[in-house]
Amino acid sequence: MVEALIGSVAAILVVQRLVELALARRNRQWVVALGAKEYGARHYPLFFLLHGAWMAGWITEALAGVPELSGWWSVWLVLFGVAQSLRYWCIYSLGYYWNTRILVVPGATAIRKGPYRYLPHPNYVAVALELAAVPLLFGCWITAAVATLANGVLLIAVRIPQEEAALKLLR
Repeated sequence: MVEALIGSVAAILVVQRLVELALARRNRQWVVALGAKEYGARHYPLFFLLHGAWMAGWITEALAGVPELSGWWSVWLVLFGVAQSLRYWCIYSLGYYWNTRILVVPGATAIRKGPYRYLPHPNYVAVALELAAVPLLFGCWITAAVATLANGVLLIAVRIPQEEAALKLLR
């Protein structure tokens, strides 16, 4: 039974990521038509590597022993729900400007509505919660810790500084 749940969660996440990438592609075409310039393209593949390794990691870790739900599964499920709600609030708030890439449209202003009123990078909070919560649903502490740490390093050392530098162009 838990194996089916692992497969279902994995399938939902894969479909979600594919839909988000299609949305990001559409949005990218829209902002490029407005003259957007991309920043940080060199580090972009690192996030694909991270998310792919994360997915493979928690599935492998969950199936390596006797697959079971964590005793704290309800806490991790709530955190996952919070992450998903925050993610889609970010996507809705940014509209056509939402993307998985750093794209800046000359003359545009930074969006300060939705969760962006309260946090400078709320989508990254959603991703961090998800990277921890999903593996922890199945007691996969190693994957949760490694993915969260790797994501934190990428965000703090690379992504956020490049995004902040790009956003300064709008100020």
